[in-house]
Amino acid sequence: MGRGLRLSRSLQLLGAALLATASQVSIAAKDDPAAFEAALLEAVFSDHARYLADLAVAHEHGEGVEREPARAAALYCESARLGNVEAMYSLGWMYANGRGLERNDAYAGTLFAMAAFFGHPQADRMRRYTGDYEGAVPDCLQPPPDESPDPGWSAEAYIAALSVQRQHLARLVVNLSADYAISPRLALAIALTESNLDADAVSSKNAMGVMQLIPDTAARFNVRKPFDPEENIRGGLAYLRWLLAYFRGDIALAAAGYNAGERAVDRYRGVPPYAETQAYVARILAFMQRRKHAYDSRVTEPSPVAPALQLVSERGGGS
Repeated sequence: MGRGLRLSRSLQLLGAALLATASQVSIAAKDDPAAFEAALLEAVFSDHARYLADLAVAHEHGEGVEREPARAAALYCESARLGNVEAMYSLGWMYANGRGLERNDAYAGTLFAMAAFFGHPQADRMRRYTGDYEGAVPDCLQPPPDESPDPGWSAEAYIAALSVQRQHLARLVVNLSADYAISPRLALAIALTESNLDADAVSSKNAMGVMQLIPDTAARFNVRKPFDPEENIRGGLAYLRWLLAYFRGDIALAAAGYNAGERAVDRYRGVPPYAETQAYVARILAFMQRRKHAYDSRVTEPSPVAPALQLVSERGGGS
């Protein structure tokens, strides 16, 4: 509680400074503390991203500082991660022209696709020279490896608190999750949210079993006996592994895809505006307490709008 109060006080002080310098935080938002804090954080990220992009320009062209293309590229990349569209475009240009970096049209195409998604006027035209987006992402934009995904959380302690009839299925979910490189916590979150660990559950849409597989999904992942607990759980975990690869480890988007289908997430470029799906994603994220998960990029090609979706999600616009 003390840390939260200190953070809130720090944000208030920073907010006052930002407002005094005509920042983008709206004065009206101050009437709603939560909205004010969200707008303030957005302004902080935006201002810092702009500062990094400006510094990158200086290092790229030697304006007032030593000309260091490699340093410029690193600054552009960090700015792009924070959502600066001009930095996305500029880094793409460096890759497309081999300026300070080894030429890489695939990386350039990704960065131009990201910038075009956010409305950059030249980015879409540049994609004609670099080719279509292929899913290649520069290392500097990749999320850091998740070496300790659930510190302090014990699957066994959680299972022990369940009713006796659900403990067997919960352990089955946890044990099988390792076969699919999925966090036991995420596997349990999906199983609990889908059926509350009921192997006989059937929804109004004919979703079946522990992982609530609809017939098309069951067939897609070779589930022939959807009411067999192990086969059903394996099918659900296989689909979840696919979704994590498709959405590049974004738990919110993967959960939205599990509930509403990956095509709906692509169509709305984020969590679809369905009350059920939004509540579903909120429950999964509350259970997980994080947004990122390791994934195997070999499982499938990424969503065609994956880079932009990741940026939207990371900045709070995806849930």
